[in-house]
Amino acid sequence: MERPVLGDLFTLFASELGWMAIVGRKNRLLYVRFEEPSKASVLSTVRNLLTTDACEDDWNEPLAARLQAYAAGTPDDFRDIAVDYEGWTPFARKVLEFCRRVPCGQTTSYGQLAARAGSPRAARAVGNVMAHNRCPLVIPCHRVLGSGSSLGGYSARGGLKLKRKLLDIEAMEVVAVK
Repeated sequence: MERPVLGDLFTLFASELGWMAIVGRKNRLLYVRFEEPSKASVLSTVRNLLTTDACEDDWNEPLAARLQAYAAGTPDDFRDIAVDYEGWTPFARKVLEFCRRVPCGQTTSYGQLAARAGSPRAARAVGNVMAHNRCPLVIPCHRVLGSGSSLGGYSARGGLKLKRKLLDIEAMEVVAVK
């Protein structure tokens, strides 16, 4: 039975990737934040992201446990997690949905995602969507590489060093998805 949700709910927890937060709205994932140095830091980040009243809660303990396991080195594709895409443009939504289909242990490029989303010349726009991804790890923007399999960019606190670490967690060979 789904419990009623009156506002956004969030859960804070420690992991091997720093302090994390997950925020849910209407039983869908709205935000994931990680690489925060302290509980106070991640709480401040969550409070700054949200415009509605939010309550700290054990919102999605199974997801929190899976993210902790992922941070400790257990790969996961998180494809079964319902994500809230409200506020995204139709193009951005397509890009995010296609990004979610990139299997754990594989990569794709900004250009390949643009083509899948119906705009083959929009690789830079895809990069912009990835830079504003509200649910990193669950929407695995770290699996999206630049041309020639370069790492491209990564907007999370740890930058490209963190992106490389996430790819290493997945013990991946860089195999392009076509």
